Amino acid sequence: MEWSDLRVFLAIAREGTLGAAARRIGQTQPTMGRRLRALEKAVGHTLFQRTSDGLVLTDEGTAVLRHAERMEEESLALERVLAGQGGRLEGNLRVSSSDWFGLHILTPLIYEFTQRHPGVTVELLTDARFLSLSRREADLVYRIRPFDEPEVVQRKLTRIEYALYGVAGSPTPTVGDGTGCALVTMNTTFGGMPDVAWLQRMLPNARVAFRSNNRDAQAYMSALGVGLAVLPRPIGDALDGLQVIDLGEPPPGRDVWIGYHQDLRRLARLRALLDLTIERFSKD
Repeated sequence: MEWSDLRVFLAIAREGTLGAAARRIGQTQPTMGRRLRALEKAVGHTLFQRTSDGLVLTDEGTAVLRHAERMEEESLALERVLAGQGGRLEGNLRVSSSDWFGLHILTPLIYEFTQRHPGVTVELLTDARFLSLSRREADLVYRIRPFDEPEVVQRKLTRIEYALYGVAGSPTPTVGDGTGCALVTMNTTFGGMPDVAWLQRMLPNARVAFRSNNRDAQAYMSALGVGLAVLPRPIGDALDGLQVIDLGEPPPGRDVWIGYHQDLRRLARLRALLDLTIERFSKD
């Protein structure tokens, strides 16, 4: 039995299809199928039932899953411990954040960091998903809610204020109504965001003209005159053609948290970026 085949098994169990599992670990779908068959031959059991909805674990597969997850945890723990001993400012550093925060806030910060430490390669992942620090899907994560994993070292970094924006010259709509007003807002997947609820409360009769999960797309559509949009102030204040629309109550802001796995606390390149981040935000 090969450990690498168990990694394939875990990816398939988590994703449910060979194609999604292949994308997750950077393999081709035919390779995933061959390696799964090799693992099933090695253990002497069929581990997945093939259904119209994808691959479902058999009873034997469920038993293998428990052991494979424990093996993965030990392997990742060893990887983190060894990585955490890195005292030199060189190597790779994987950073995760939302798309707009990565573009407008982190990119200038990372540029400064790479100028100071050219031996470090920073990979910035802008993803709406909360990536796992335990699995080293990311080394350093910036996000808008606290971490609940006990092994994560975290701190509140800053608070981002939001405002309602419209194209220059936009009339101020009537609070509690909004009839005749067009809105640019989050898509339905993110309908639980605080700014969406705020818009619905402040302008219940306004019509939604455009939805997107991308804040920059919202900002540019608003600047083109499509409708009013709630935006983080670092985006809205910097975009020509937009003005703040004051409804007497600002939209809710968001806290930004930063976290990393405790096993990486001695990783020099992580500490260097963390220190620069704290230094820059402490000046704001």
